[in-house]
Amino acid sequence: MYYASYGLLALVVMITVNYAALKNPKNAKRPLVRSRYRQFLIGIMLYLVTDILWGILYDRQLLALTYVDTVAYFLLMVTSLLFWTRFVVSYLENKGFFEKLLLGVGYLLTTYTIVVLGINFFTPIVFGFDEKGQYFPGQARFVMLIVQICLFFATSAYTLIIAYRLKGLSRSHYRAIGISGIVMTVFVILQSLWPLQPLYGVGCLLATCVIHTFVYFDEMTEHTQEIDSAKQMAYLDALTGVNNKLAYQEKQAEIDVELVSGSLKSFGVIVFDLNGLKNVNDTRGHEAGDEYIKQACNEISQKFTHSSLYRIGGDEFVIILEGRDFVDRNRLLLTFEEEIEKNQEEGRVVISSGMGVFKPYDDKCYNDVFVRADRKMYERKGYLKGLAKE
Repeated sequence: MYYASYGLLALVVMITVNYAALKNPKNAKRPLVRSRYRQFLIGIMLYLVTDILWGILYDRQLLALTYVDTVAYFLLMVTSLLFWTRFVVSYLENKGFFEKLLLGVGYLLTTYTIVVLGINFFTPIVFGFDEKGQYFPGQARFVMLIVQICLFFATSAYTLIIAYRLKGLSRSHYRAIGISGIVMTVFVILQSLWPLQPLYGVGCLLATCVIHTFVYFDEMTEHTQEIDSAKQMAYLDALTGVNNKLAYQEKQAEIDVELVSGSLKSFGVIVFDLNGLKNVNDTRGHEAGDEYIKQACNEISQKFTHSSLYRIGGDEFVIILEGRDFVDRNRLLLTFEEEIEKNQEEGRVVISSGMGVFKPYDDKCYNDVFVRADRKMYERKGYLKGLAKE
């Protein structure tokens, strides 16, 4: 009964590990991959059932039933292999020559197995039982195993070589198939050397555990990427593509924490407000107004290339100066204001701006700096309106 106990243990572990994967895959991230992975798992589990039954029936010398079970054993072995090739092609998302060859060998081996098992009813070329009821393997069985060894080894070599050249999830996919193929290569060789040991089933268990680890790692990675993408989208302004007010509020809170801890020693704030947006909306429509906002956003972002830009209102933007832009702040702002005055003369987008710089001994929080910048922005707005009247 020890033979059957190995198969039973493998079956229990496989069901436990892959319980979620055996459920309906319709809601999975990659439904075709999960569907074929599920088929592969079911094929392996049915194979293990025949392996368990074989140990029980053979121990009790129920040779007629053992014969039928052995036929089912070989059929499910190659069926599982075929399901594995179909899963591999879907998982790698590659329909090149090698993948087509892999599928072709899978179908060919399945056909070969059906034919030789048919012949085996008349001549024991796959397996048989002698006069004492002892099981003996035939030459056709060794051909089946040799083809599998070659198939698993070639697949491992190919996928691991490709994995070395790739990055990200694609590399993970190829590596998963390569490692599982190595496992199966080793255990199929062992099974061919010791035909009365349940080594093929143990190999299947280990290989599926490897694949399971990578498949669910993929799903976790994709889920994390979706969350990061959704979070990024939540922080972006839909019209201009720059940071929105939510991102600005989080940055403001972050700065306040750094000021309390003393880790932030210097930063600046520039407040921008569009002149004439209401007039554009009233005379040319809101589509023209939206275009005016986008043009203003481009003007600002092209000048201050090393700082984060936030749209915090309909016509109001803020830049938090850090790093290179902070060091070069006076020149950048002067150049920007000169260009805006030229824009006003030529009838293009006009933006008022005002800058505030953190004063370590006077400012207690971010808002102290913002208030000074906002006040200077309104002074600049009045100045630009005066120029326009002249």
